[in-house]
Amino acid sequence: MSAIVEIRDGTKIYGDTTVIKGVNFSLQEGEVHGLVGENGAGKSTLTKVMAGVVGLNGGQLLVEGKPVSFGSPTEALAMGVAMVFQEPSLVPTMTVAQNLFLGREKFLNRLRGVYIAAQQFMQSLSFNVDPTAMLESLGAAQKQMVEIARAVLHNAKVIIFDEPTATLTPEEKQHFFDLISDLKKRGVSIIFISHALEEALEITDRITVMRDGEVITTDDTCNFDRERIINLMVGRSLSGQLYTRPQESRKPGRRILSVQNVRKGDIVRNNSLSIFEGQITGVFGLVGAGRTETFKVVAGVLKRDFLYGGMVYFKDKPIRYRTPGPAVAAGIAYVTEDRKVEGFFETMNSARNLYSGLLAGEGWSNNLTHGSDERKLGKEWVAKLNVAGARDNVTVNELSGGNQQKVVIAKSLVQEPDLIIFDEPTRGVDVGAIAEIHDIIRGLANDGKAVVVISSYLPEILTLSDRILVARQGRVVEEFSNEEATEEKIMYAAVH
Repeated sequence: MSAIVEIRDGTKIYGDTTVIKGVNFSLQEGEVHGLVGENGAGKSTLTKVMAGVVGLNGGQLLVEGKPVSFGSPTEALAMGVAMVFQEPSLVPTMTVAQNLFLGREKFLNRLRGVYIAAQQFMQSLSFNVDPTAMLESLGAAQKQMVEIARAVLHNAKVIIFDEPTATLTPEEKQHFFDLISDLKKRGVSIIFISHALEEALEITDRITVMRDGEVITTDDTCNFDRERIINLMVGRSLSGQLYTRPQESRKPGRRILSVQNVRKGDIVRNNSLSIFEGQITGVFGLVGAGRTETFKVVAGVLKRDFLYGGMVYFKDKPIRYRTPGPAVAAGIAYVTEDRKVEGFFETMNSARNLYSGLLAGEGWSNNLTHGSDERKLGKEWVAKLNVAGARDNVTVNELSGGNQQKVVIAKSLVQEPDLIIFDEPTRGVDVGAIAEIHDIIRGLANDGKAVVVISSYLPEILTLSDRILVARQGRVVEEFSNEEATEEKIMYAAVH
């Protein structure tokens, strides 16, 4: 097979930092090529060069054997190269259908016809998304489905998927893998970036491992296993640290949170649950199960129904927070699943973001910030959570995904909460950072905090949780202790 896209001795420099250095990479016609590495390894930069988002400072980019220099993603798309970005690149104030056909509109459009075409196309991909819905009303998983569908609709010869499954449920992932197989049969070449190494091992033909901006190795997938990939990615073994079931569950302390028959429109339906101090409670469910929405109600991010909305008790007192500020002041922290949009201020450095977290509660009436206090707080928590690259002149947006997530976590922990809700805490995070974040979560429970972990990744739920709640159609339908839980039991409860 010949290479459809190739990079020879590619180098990309941002300021004083060399992000990729002397990289040689080739994508062959009709193959699925996995690209793996820790956050900051250079994977996204390498693929953004191919997609026309950024240009090389040195080396060559070739498409079908011809040297090219893309000035924009539009130029790359004209040459048949499309990219599904890790962060949504859609227009939030447009409908799903309008986003799908953006740039491909006819001179005269009949809206009804556009919606029908979008619905038929989404159904052909087994994506259950309403084409008339405004994009801003969708959850992260459904936005990702629209991103994927739009790339497929462009009939590209090359599609680059950057963490496409991070927000998808197991069932939706299987639909996506079937789509990958179908695209491959049509002769489409695919680059697949994922931190879920088992996915790369399952669906790719070859795998390239990157570390510190360099290609460590490229080989046929059959010559890899999970342990070898991790060793090449981080230079050491993490087999004893990741996704190992706990030997013994922590005993529950005082019940700190009681949710009784809470309703939020059609999303949360008479949901009831309890959370205890000194325990990690895992919450699993498919998209639309109401997991995130229930705990956003608790944290004051969403409002429950005014009539027949149920009751929420925190520390045995009834609460109804209409904004997050009072919840923060009372001792409730919510670590969002969407760090880019809701988790931090991207133009601020780490210290300023952490200080803003400290000022978030209503208890802080002093609106004056103190530079020395800000720097001291930042230095303390950057060291405590091992946030690499966090300096005064570096904004959070410039950090790798794993370090961004640590900043978001630290921004909540500086508030000294009694209840910490983690929503997809390791989404888009590399294996090294996953181990560190898991240790942070365990440490909080060991210190007597009440911890909730909402996750779509069953190995993570089984690894961290002392007890597991399974949600379906807006309410908790099953509870398991860690000792009795299995992936099969949890999935059965989530689906049936």
